[in-house]
Amino acid sequence: MLDAQGGRCAICATENSGKRAFAVDHCHDTGAVRGLLCGNCNAGIGNLKDSKELLQRAIEYLTE
Repeated sequence: MLDAQGGRCAICATENSGKRAFAVDHCHDTGAVRGLLCGNCNAGIGNLKDSKELLQRAIEYLTE
């Protein structure tokens, strides 16, 4: 999977996952694997509760 992502995080495209290995991200509703994420991106979407609505609100907040 990491090769398919070009050795990068599926969100921010960093090659460095930090102190830990890339996290295997999955849908908490279906269990389906979505991709590999660096620690920051994994924590970011986790803190937003994997909610598209909360993420959209964060985007709107940042663009104001």
